[in-house]
Amino acid sequence: MHPIADPYFYAAAIPAVILAGLSKGGFGGSMAMLAVPILALVISPIQAAGIMLPILVAMDVVGLIAYKGHADRRSLMILLPAAMAGIAVGWATATLVNEAFVRLLVGVISLIFVADYVLKSARANEARDHNVGKGLFWGAIGGFTSFVSHTGAPPFQLYMVPLRLAPTLFAGTAVIFFSVVNAVKLVPYFMLGQFDTVNLATSAMLLPLAPLATIVGVWLVRIVDQGIFYKLTYAIMTVVGIKLVWDGATALAG
Repeated sequence: MHPIADPYFYAAAIPAVILAGLSKGGFGGSMAMLAVPILALVISPIQAAGIMLPILVAMDVVGLIAYKGHADRRSLMILLPAAMAGIAVGWATATLVNEAFVRLLVGVISLIFVADYVLKSARANEARDHNVGKGLFWGAIGGFTSFVSHTGAPPFQLYMVPLRLAPTLFAGTAVIFFSVVNAVKLVPYFMLGQFDTVNLATSAMLLPLAPLATIVGVWLVRIVDQGIFYKLTYAIMTVVGIKLVWDGATALAG
C-alpha cells in the first residue's frame, strides 16, 4: 500500500484536513466542506472524497467524545431519517449525478441563506421553532449532498442555524448528525470502490492531524462568544458558497 507521493498534494491536503478538523470540532460551521474542493485542486474530486471519508470518521469519534450529552434530540429525530433517504438516493444515482451541478446547487443555497440573514438580520437573531417539513427537506438534501461530495453542512445549517441554539448544543447536534451520516456512507463508498489501497494509505498518512485539529475546534467553540460564533458561521458559509458556485459553474461551462 503506497500513498500519494506528490508534495503538491500534501501542500493542499494538510490545510484541508486542518480546516475539516476545526469544523468537526464545531468551530467554523461549513469549513469541512472546503476539504474536497481544496483537494480537488490537485486530484480528482471523486478520489478526494474517498480519501477524506475515513479521516472524517476519525474526527467524528473525537467530536462524539467531546460533545457527549450535548445535542438537540428533536433536531436529530427530524433530520437523520431524511438524511438516510438522501444517502440512498445518492447511492442509487451515483453513476448519473453530475458533481459540478451539486456543487453549484449547494453554493447557491448557501449564498441565499446568507443573503436572507443580511437582509433580515433582526428576524435572523430571533430563535425559530422546529418545522418538521423543512427539517425533512433539508435533512434529505444534506444526506444527498454529503454523499456526493461531503457538502452536507449548508443544508444542515439552513435548518439548524435559525433555531439559535447555544454553540455547544449546535456543535454537538452537528457532530452526531454527521457521525451517523459518515458512518452510513462507508458501506456505499466501499461498494463503489472508493477505498482502494492508494486512497487508504493516503488517508492513513493524514490521519494523525484529524484528532488534533478536532480538539482545537472543540476548544474554540467553548471560548468564543455566541454572537461571534454565528457571525463567523455565516461568513464562512459565504466563502464556501462562492467557492462552490465558482467551481460548479466553471465545470458546467466546460
